[in-house]
Amino acid sequence: MNVDDLQWQSSHLAGVPPRLVDELLEHGCLQLVVAAAREREDWFCAAGAVRELCGAGEFGRAWAVVDPFTESGWQPAVRTGADVLLRWGRVEEALALARPTGPWEDADEAWRDYATMLVRVGRVEEAIDVLGPHLRAGRVLQALVEMTEDQGCDERVLELLAPIAEEFRRDPGQCGARDLWEVLPAQARVLERSGRTDEAIRLFGTDVATRRYGPQNNVEFYAGLLARHGRIGELRELATGTGAEQSTAVRPYVRVLEALGQADEAEAYLRGLVGAADHPSRYENELLELLVRQGRFDDAVQAVEHTFDDLYEGNLLQPAMILLAEQGRHDQALSLTEGRSTEFLAENDAFWLRSNRWWLMGESGRAREAIVEIEALPAGEVDDREVTIAWLLAQDGRVEEAVARLLPLPGRRAANDLAELLMRQGRFTEAITVIPDTAAQREEERGFRTPRTEQQEAAPSDTGRSSPPHPSAPAPGGDRNGRPGPLL
Repeated sequence: MNVDDLQWQSSHLAGVPPRLVDELLEHGCLQLVVAAAREREDWFCAAGAVRELCGAGEFGRAWAVVDPFTESGWQPAVRTGADVLLRWGRVEEALALARPTGPWEDADEAWRDYATMLVRVGRVEEAIDVLGPHLRAGRVLQALVEMTEDQGCDERVLELLAPIAEEFRRDPGQCGARDLWEVLPAQARVLERSGRTDEAIRLFGTDVATRRYGPQNNVEFYAGLLARHGRIGELRELATGTGAEQSTAVRPYVRVLEALGQADEAEAYLRGLVGAADHPSRYENELLELLVRQGRFDDAVQAVEHTFDDLYEGNLLQPAMILLAEQGRHDQALSLTEGRSTEFLAENDAFWLRSNRWWLMGESGRAREAIVEIEALPAGEVDDREVTIAWLLAQDGRVEEAVARLLPLPGRRAANDLAELLMRQGRFTEAITVIPDTAAQREEERGFRTPRTEQQEAAPSDTGRSSPPHPSAPAPGGDRNGRPGPLL
């Protein structure tokens, strides 16, 4: 079993995608999933089958599925296999499998997983000893904090964190310390849970005030710490100040005001920020989300519609469309695509706007109109034309026509959509069969990666755009606010 193939599957959600594995299991197709894990060396099928089997108490069968994957030494498989053995009651075998035995590339992750297993069998002190030499890796440091919660060892954890935190505070930019920023919120978190909230706020507040932090989520953690303990005055001071941390505190402050029933005050605060800012788009986005959460959809659109024809940064058309669609207001979202300026359409229509419109039409019962629009355009002007039409046919209840449209199409995207439609018809074995295996999917990717595209991927984008999927689903991932990415 090839570790590189397994890693590629995991990072690309390749092979049989997790959502399709889940659907197969929901339809009682466990044996098909087990067979795909074995015959195709498909990791997501293996992980899904193990989860299902362990849930039914069939640990021997689960181990038979995952064992070939653990032999590769790939850490996610080792972690899953050790979990199966532990739940099966084979404690020493689980620990032996989890214990790192070589200079792995992901050694810190391996020691983290081993320590987690030790905690699960009650050997907390030993787990802490194991992690001690690896605490300068951020994920290990986080794991130490998480696995020791409610274990009665907070003082020892704080003793380990203190010298690392002080090293970072002395010189955040020095070589070897610049990646340790996570130790500051980790220390505050342990102080908080051990009942030393005032100390956590005082210490971390000083860090924030003197800008001893890495990414802005340190400030967000501090704002959350203040909010959790009702320190509204200090949170307000942070959110209304003039420092670099002010913008990061906006969201937690707004959420606290909402939770206190003070949505009007939150709105007034955001409108004030919008009016005073040179670049108000972030605050306008927060205002948009606030008004949508309050069910004031027309007010939300009115607050940001002046941005809808901006060509690049600050345009909130797509976020507004997505938020409205999430609330089931597809027709209102669709109406936002109308009346756009000639300049905006020239820049964006072919790229994403009209495909978003087709998606919204499909969701709002107007799939046939969307198909007519697409078929009226030259074939070369619509990316993934046949896949998009197939999705719209399925939305219109014409599943057989959609299947016929997808069957001759090459590529992973069409195959995944076809598999989903076949499952809808109860054709589960065919659904797995039509999905290319990992080797074929990797070959397809290599065919798309010309020297020019590789150079473009390596260079920073001046527009922040990415290649979007067809309208059958929102893009994976999402923006910093957790919303889906571009729909097409």
